[in-house]
Amino acid sequence: MEKTHSTTNNKTKQHSSPTASAVLADGTIVEMVYEPEARRSAFVCFHHDTWRVEARIHVEPSQLLVPYSPENNLVKHEVVLFPSEVQEYDSEEKLVSEIESFIHRFVDVGPLFEKIASYYVLFSWLYDGFNELPYLRVRADFGSGKTRFLLIVGSLCYKPIFASGASTVSPLFRIIDSFRGTLILDECDFRLSDERAEIVKILNNGNARGFPVLRSEVTPKHEFNPTAYNVFGPKIVATRGFFEDRALESRCLTEEMGQGKLREDIPINLPFSYKQESLLLRNKLLLFRFRNLHKKKAASALVDRMIEPRLNQILVPLLSIIEDTAARQNLQGLARTINREHLSDRGLETEAQVLEVIRNLLSSEGSTLSVKDITNSFNERHGEDYERKITTKWIGTIIRRKLRLTTKKSHGVFVIPPSEMPKLSRLYEKYGLGEGENDEEAQ
Repeated sequence: MEKTHSTTNNKTKQHSSPTASAVLADGTIVEMVYEPEARRSAFVCFHHDTWRVEARIHVEPSQLLVPYSPENNLVKHEVVLFPSEVQEYDSEEKLVSEIESFIHRFVDVGPLFEKIASYYVLFSWLYDGFNELPYLRVRADFGSGKTRFLLIVGSLCYKPIFASGASTVSPLFRIIDSFRGTLILDECDFRLSDERAEIVKILNNGNARGFPVLRSEVTPKHEFNPTAYNVFGPKIVATRGFFEDRALESRCLTEEMGQGKLREDIPINLPFSYKQESLLLRNKLLLFRFRNLHKKKAASALVDRMIEPRLNQILVPLLSIIEDTAARQNLQGLARTINREHLSDRGLETEAQVLEVIRNLLSSEGSTLSVKDITNSFNERHGEDYERKITTKWIGTIIRRKLRLTTKKSHGVFVIPPSEMPKLSRLYEKYGLGEGENDEEAQ
């Protein structure tokens, strides 16, 4: 029996899993490295402040982790970039300075966004220690340096996945799920409406952990098998315009490029040397990841009660890795500016106009409002701004479906009951309307 049991164990087949990175049960951080000149890939394993190079890792009797082959198409053609080795750096402050200097030499963006981009690079190497994250986005027309920004900043990020030249979107789900890196995406390259819809899926599901994208894959037996793809991770995006999805727009830290004359010290043609420089910085950033992945956590003390919860949600993780007090304060100031812009944008919407009418009617007519009165007042104030007819039915739909206020019938007409007043206070704040303020006509 013992002999039979031994023979069975010896025949246990190990399953090889191509892997780009992993965190083992004992806390060991495993990262793939790739030496382009030697055409060799391996693992670097970091544990208790020491590291070693391994060709493969036995996780359990039946599972063997192996690095992606140097002949892998994505590795060979630099679609996904890796460090080549572990390299020491002086300090976190000096490392950020080197990143910022590298970006400054090749890209023309404002000083604040240059600093934000530098810290975003740093954050990308620790992103899997957080549950939410922001996206970095540049917006401009053709010829304004968007692609240069993607190449330079993207080349420093954690396992950057360059999708700018992708002809179709379908491989992106698999690539992001397999490599778990930073997506570098030129959104303007995706022309078809269905492709844009797929990109929006990735972006909408990818800024918070636990929201995989489900896709139907065809099995060898030609059956459809729903498969979940993890798309959570940092993303750097270039667009020509705004996202139609307002929620997606709010997840981005954005810089408008091409607003002025290009700095004279920016090289028109990108030198090949930038690749070697970016590789050396990735090597240092690999050690930064090893030393900080288990240490950096979202600091709740950095929550700013003056801005919206969603904006806090995406910015606190980035703020949590910034050691420079001045840089942190600058980013917090930017957050308040973004928050004001969001409120201003909402203030131009129909919902905000309806709320403004409700607020002013309440100040003069008491605590119960009829939808008919709101419609009449809205028509007087804003009727000329709309091509459509302003009807009680339409205003009632906005009140119930857009503003989520409950109406009830009273004496034959629909009214907003006093029980909805607490909701109105929150809506005034959300849409940037001061509850006690009067409009221009009341003044």
